[in-house]
Amino acid sequence: MKIKTKIRLGIGLLFLLILLLGIVGTRYINELKQDTENILTANYNTLHYSRTMLVALEDGSDQAMQLFDTNLEKQKNNISEIGEKEATLELSQYVERLKSDRNNPVLKKNIREEIFKIMEMNMKAIQEKSEIAKNTADNAIFWIVITGTLCFLIALILLLNLPSNIAKTITTFTGGIRQIAAKNYAERVHLEGDSEFGQLAISFNTMAEKLEEYNNSNLAKLMMEKKRIEALINNMQDPVLGLDENLLVIFANHEAIKISGLTESGLIGFPATELAEKNDLIRTLIQDIHQPDSGAKPKPIKIFADNKEGYFEKETLHISLPPTGEQTQRLVGHMIILRNVTEYKELDSAKTNFIATVSHEFKTPISSIRLSLQLLQNEQIGKLNEEQQNLIDSIQEDTARLLKITGELLNMTQVESGNIQLAILPADPQEILRYSVNSTKMQADQKHIKFEISCPATLPRVHADHEKTAWVLTNLISNAIRYSHDHSTIHLSITPQEDRVQISVRDTGQGIPPQYKDKIFDRYFRVPGSSKEGTGLGLAISKEFIEAQGGQISVDSEFGAGSTFTVTLNKIK
Repeated sequence: MKIKTKIRLGIGLLFLLILLLGIVGTRYINELKQDTENILTANYNTLHYSRTMLVALEDGSDQAMQLFDTNLEKQKNNISEIGEKEATLELSQYVERLKSDRNNPVLKKNIREEIFKIMEMNMKAIQEKSEIAKNTADNAIFWIVITGTLCFLIALILLLNLPSNIAKTITTFTGGIRQIAAKNYAERVHLEGDSEFGQLAISFNTMAEKLEEYNNSNLAKLMMEKKRIEALINNMQDPVLGLDENLLVIFANHEAIKISGLTESGLIGFPATELAEKNDLIRTLIQDIHQPDSGAKPKPIKIFADNKEGYFEKETLHISLPPTGEQTQRLVGHMIILRNVTEYKELDSAKTNFIATVSHEFKTPISSIRLSLQLLQNEQIGKLNEEQQNLIDSIQEDTARLLKITGELLNMTQVESGNIQLAILPADPQEILRYSVNSTKMQADQKHIKFEISCPATLPRVHADHEKTAWVLTNLISNAIRYSHDHSTIHLSITPQEDRVQISVRDTGQGIPPQYKDKIFDRYFRVPGSSKEGTGLGLAISKEFIEAQGGQISVDSEFGAGSTFTVTLNKIK
């Protein structure tokens, strides 16, 4: 049966029951009305007439007797009970006789008896009709209750069955749709009958069957592709870890499993956040996964695996794809690749050790050469001619240059090995700047360069290594002098900020070309075409020294107008 037909039959049946209840109620109400009207129009009026006649008979006056005759006539027209007509007729005869003998007590007595007889008849009739009305009311209550109960039961059955049947069917379809959405295409909905739901079930099962057929037709291909991708990932020499958008581990190759110290069953399928609570490597890998890429080269991660130390560079790829039917990209997962740089790290360490050793070994003979030059310049040993003096001056400049190079190389090896020894203490930035200016004053005087220093009268102290910071500022001022024109001015300033202090060195030299500005702090880099001396290590070492103290160093340059180097240090709160 159609759902539409069921609903119509149910509502139609309820309508018929309500109509039946109305008819039964109306019928019995009309019967009660008729019984009540019979009592009022017949018996009650007779009692009223009889009472009036008794009062008039007791009065006995002519006016009273006229009232008696009037009510007697009304009684003659209101006869409704058996025997009431004969009693009324006999009463009339007594009244006629009383008119000729008004003081006859016997006639008055007979008249009273006849009136009481009529009243008794009507009172009995009233009692009988009241019983009839009561029975009618009882019957009305009975049938109305029966009809109402029947209506209630049928309505309750419809209320419980019809909506529940519809809701149950809808629930069945909802469950089936959810199973299909979960890619369980073997799900079927079994509903019999030719109703709309039955037809819908047939259509649903047809759809599920076609989806299952389509899924099965591509499953083998998808499985083959999945195995091929897994084989490619597992054969990669670098550890690879795959996470979904909720940081659930979805794949990991053999190298990643090996260095993690976990088993495949204990890694894949688990949230990385839970694994990070008990695994240091996983915690290190995901700690900055949601942070934007700063562009800085990441530091190698040291991992101990297979009873040896290894160094790996982490690269995180964020995978975004547009969902089917949409154009907006949505994050679907992350892939973490650890590139093994152990071999390069070892070579770099060997290079650093070699440079440190050579630089250290160079320092001794260079210092010895410098001492010998000082002895040669002593006139007590012997006076030098002009040509010899020029040769010694040239050797002395080369010796100073070699000492500077070896010093920078030693500093660089200290930076590369991570063994920067810092003594970070509260320091006065003005004192550090004054020391650097005094160290470069002789160099500035040779080119007739002046210093213009700008700083407040009182300055906060900073967290800094006095010696290393002074070395950095000396290097920056020395570079400014080297690249500035003769008789120019170098502007030095100290500017306190909210929680930091900035020390700036601004020259009016040739400046840095825009294409080389980002490379100026790289090791061994020198601006092409520069005729000035230098190893290209000074700014790189300066950057390492300042950042090791928690500060920053930056450059702002306009080609042809000069450069401004700014050192930022943390203020003591």
